[in-house]
Amino acid sequence: MRVLIWVITIFAVAVGLAMLTDHNWGNVYFFVPHWHVQMSVKLFVVLSFIGFIVTHLLIRLIQNALALPNVIGRWRERRRRQRADSALREALLAFHEGRYAQSLKSAGKAYAASDHPATAVLLAARSAHALRDEPRYRAWMECLAGGEKKAQVARLMTEAELAIDSCNFEEAAEKLEILRRDGYRHIAALRLSLRVALALRRWEDALKLTRQLRKHKALTEEQARPLLRRANIESLREAANDSEALGKAWEAIPAQERQDRKLIAEAVPLLARSGNGRLARRTLERLLDEEWDSGLARLYAYCAEAGSGLAKGEEWLREHKTDPGLLFALGRLCAEAGLWGKAESYYAASLGQKPEIDTHLALARLFDRVEVDRPADAQRHYRAAAEMAAA
Repeated sequence: MRVLIWVITIFAVAVGLAMLTDHNWGNVYFFVPHWHVQMSVKLFVVLSFIGFIVTHLLIRLIQNALALPNVIGRWRERRRRQRADSALREALLAFHEGRYAQSLKSAGKAYAASDHPATAVLLAARSAHALRDEPRYRAWMECLAGGEKKAQVARLMTEAELAIDSCNFEEAAEKLEILRRDGYRHIAALRLSLRVALALRRWEDALKLTRQLRKHKALTEEQARPLLRRANIESLREAANDSEALGKAWEAIPAQERQDRKLIAEAVPLLARSGNGRLARRTLERLLDEEWDSGLARLYAYCAEAGSGLAKGEEWLREHKTDPGLLFALGRLCAEAGLWGKAESYYAASLGQKPEIDTHLALARLFDRVEVDRPADAQRHYRAAAEMAAA
């Protein structure tokens, strides 16, 4: 259909031109000194049209010739950017393949050809660091000094991460502190800060960072629990020589984190040695009521009072009559209450279920007491404890 329309249009134009040329429109005269030119109007129209076309083409040709340097410049710029992008892609691929020398070479080419060289510089610095080429690593990082702000953030993050990889934790802490002061507290920076805090044994910072990461769902509960446990235990150990400070450190642990049974197992002996064992009593009782644990029941001996502790322990004994941990705890509480006979029977029952060094020692100390005065039995249990320790 389209072809038919074009054919009809061409024939119509041809007919129109034929009709126009049938008429004589006269002549056109041009007079100049010593010259005159005469031509028909039809020829004048044709020559004018041809002249217009030729003039237009000449003007376009001159314009294109004048614009040629700019066109060549844009073409060269486009080629330069293409080469820079190609070199950067090669560097990135080589880096992830582990070909660090090739990555460093390609990143250098990308840096020389790129208008925004920050990415190439960071990639070259990482490659140099992977090659353990410290001078070139430092030289590349210096290329970003004084650049745009976004590049400075990337530089500080990279320096902190690579400093951690090299175990230069103090340097990493300095870089991260600069980011913190500038308000950059995104997830990646918090994770690096946590690694630094753990390495430098800054337990308060480690606790705060772990809780922040857990709140932002950057750490799961399973991932956060061992980190919180370690930081809490180390905080308690640092305060172990000061009874008051240790009590405050324990009270500062949130109730949710005190539900960690492994934390309780580590914390109770520390609290007991400083005379703060009773601080953990309620927590320990609640955990044992929820789910029985013989190891925690054994620790109950160090955080309960003789009177009320015995009552609670004998209540548990109705359901756990042969538990060695509970029997040991009851024996120790009876000894504190001066119930020597009951203490001996509980200790003996615990030994019968599961021999332990501390149970032998507890019986030996019981027999060594003036009120009991059974040195031969005490010596027998001391020897048994020594043999178990040697074994």
